[in-house]
Amino acid sequence: MRGRSGILTAALAFAALLASLSLVVWRQSRALEALRALEAVRSERAVMEAERVDLGRRKQMLESRSRVVRAAGERLGMRVPHGAEIVILPLEDGAGQAGGAP
Repeated sequence: MRGRSGILTAALAFAALLASLSLVVWRQSRALEALRALEAVRSERAVMEAERVDLGRRKQMLESRSRVVRAAGERLGMRVPHGAEIVILPLEDGAGQAGGAP
């Protein structure tokens, strides 16, 4: 009987070793899948960040004074007034003053 229990013990030990090795392989494959997903998200974030920077640059260009003046002239027929065309109106008493007497 002694020989049989030795074989059974060895078989159980081999089965436990095989199970633990299978668990390690499964865990490593799950970790690699998570790393691939993380890399995909990082790549997508980098693309979006580049797009955000590009949109910010485009916004600054569209808001620039030179472009606005040119577009106003082309589309609306507007122009920058000459010095003699500028009229500065005086403020009426109390208008635009916080806490001024009525």
